[in-house]
Amino acid sequence: MDITKNENIILSNPETKDFLADTYYLKSDKKLPLVIFVHGYKGYKDWGSWNLMAEKFAEAGLFFVKFNFSHNGTTLINPIGFDDLEAFGNNNYTKELSDLGVVIDHFSKDPQVDDQKVILIGHSRGGGISIVKTCEDERINALVTLASVDSLERFPKDEGLAEWEAKGVYYIENARTKQEMPHYYQFFEDFKNSEHRFDAERSMEMSKAHVLIIHGTSDEGVDVKNAEHLHILNPNSELFLIENGNHTFGATEPWTETELPEDLNTVIEKCIQFINDKIVNE
Repeated sequence: MDITKNENIILSNPETKDFLADTYYLKSDKKLPLVIFVHGYKGYKDWGSWNLMAEKFAEAGLFFVKFNFSHNGTTLINPIGFDDLEAFGNNNYTKELSDLGVVIDHFSKDPQVDDQKVILIGHSRGGGISIVKTCEDERINALVTLASVDSLERFPKDEGLAEWEAKGVYYIENARTKQEMPHYYQFFEDFKNSEHRFDAERSMEMSKAHVLIIHGTSDEGVDVKNAEHLHILNPNSELFLIENGNHTFGATEPWTETELPEDLNTVIEKCIQFINDKIVNE
C-alpha cells in the first residue's frame, strides 16, 4: 500500500500565525474519515514515533492529519526544534483552540475527506484542548484522549502564582534540549478571561461525541487518576488502560526504530477498532 504523504503544509491563521501540518492517507474512490492528532505540551507533530503512528492510521483507511500549534515554539523553517521561545512563551489556550479550528476547517474540505466523520485524538495537554473543542464543535463525531489531563487549570499555586504575576514570566527547563522555556503571565490571564470555556471537566460531561479514554497505568507525566476521573465525568465513554504504560506509550525522541513501540502499537490498534466500530461501520 502506497501512502500519500503531504508534509509541512503551511496553514494560515489570522488570529495567530502560520503553522505546519501533515497528511497521510491511501488514495481511494471513497471519502475517508478525518482523524486529527493534537500534540501536547512541549510536543510537536514529528516528535518520536508520531510519523510511524500516522502511517498505521493511514493504512487502516483513515485520512490522518498531524500539525504543530502555531505557538508551540517550532518554526516553519525548523518544525522539530524550539527555535522560537518567544512564541512558546506567548502561547495560550485561546490560540490552540483557534489553530485546531483552522485545521478542522481546512482538511474537512479536502476532496478525499468525509466531513461527516471527524475524529480528534489528543495527547496529554492536547487531550484537554481536544475535549474542549469536541464540546464546542458539533462536527466532531468522536474523541480519543491519550494520557490526557482532566483539567486545563495547570498553573503555579499561591506564592508561585504571585511571583509569576510580579515577574511576568517563569521558566521550565526542557529536560531533553536543556532550554529554559518561558511562560508569560498572559497565559494565566487568558485562562481566567475564558475560564468557563476552558473547563475540560464540564466539556467532558457535556460531550455528545463517542469518547475513548486511553492511559498508561505508570504514566509519570499525567497520573492515571486523570483518565479515571474523565471516565466518571462521561460514563458513556470507554476507558482503556495500558498496564505499566508510560506517558508516551514507550515512544521517545528521537525514535530511530523502524517499528512502533509495543504499547503505542496497542494504543493505535485500539483507536482504529474504536473508530471503525463507532464511526466507520455505524
